[in-house]
Amino acid sequence: GGLTELMEFDLHTHTTYSDGSLMHMMASAAEKQGLKEIGFADHANVSQRKPMKQAKYNNGFNLDMTCERREMAIENLREKRDITIYSGIEMDYDPRDENEIRKFLEKKNFDYTLGSVHNLENTNVHIREYFKNKTRKSREKLVQRYFEKLEKLIRSELFDIASHIDVFERNPQLQGFATRENYEVIAEAFKNSETIPEINAGRALRGLEEIHPTKEFREILIEKGITFTTGTDSHQPRDIKKLNQHLDHRLEELDITPERPQTLRN
Repeated sequence: GGLTELMEFDLHTHTTYSDGSLMHMMASAAEKQGLKEIGFADHANVSQRKPMKQAKYNNGFNLDMTCERREMAIENLREKRDITIYSGIEMDYDPRDENEIRKFLEKKNFDYTLGSVHNLENTNVHIREYFKNKTRKSREKLVQRYFEKLEKLIRSELFDIASHIDVFERNPQLQGFATRENYEVIAEAFKNSETIPEINAGRALRGLEEIHPTKEFREILIEKGITFTTGTDSHQPRDIKKLNQHLDHRLEELDITPERPQTLRN
């Protein structure tokens, strides 16, 4: 019984500074939904490796160049809105890029940082065509590679939050390869890190139709006492409403109380 504890914060949303919508529309949607805090975590990549630079140019993900400009926009929006607005970032992580990432994050002043493993063999894990042409064996190896990168992300201590930690599950070609042992290794890494995982609703209502981390992974993390933060991964104002309502319901069902990452607890 009692009142449902509604979501108060959404720390994973995107604006036109990456692949989302105008920030004032995202902020309005969050206020309407009754959120007290919203975080804009636009995509960024600071790798100096050629294929990664090219992918960034192709996508128009320029936050490494535009974050001062976005900061000015956020400050302006804060004056007009009651909701607390955070300046976050969703940074592509690869162990080979750690130096660049560290230097970049030390120079900038984000309220918090999300780290994501998006790429295997320099290809975004969402791209079905690419992985469809791989043998079962090599897809299995790639998923193992994903977990190696994720473990390094967590141990690097570069990020406050590890995003959609089994994002590859969105790709049917990569489903069914993760093992209990993979999950346990990651749980152990989180146990020894300041970085916390998020419950991510980016594919909760379409495609995968499940939150991240998926059931078995989630249960192992909970069993090991790992706490979560949450983010809808909203790209449109309408997602903010739909996905936060869904998260309210799912988190109550699962009896998970989301926390803010260390940097936002004051």
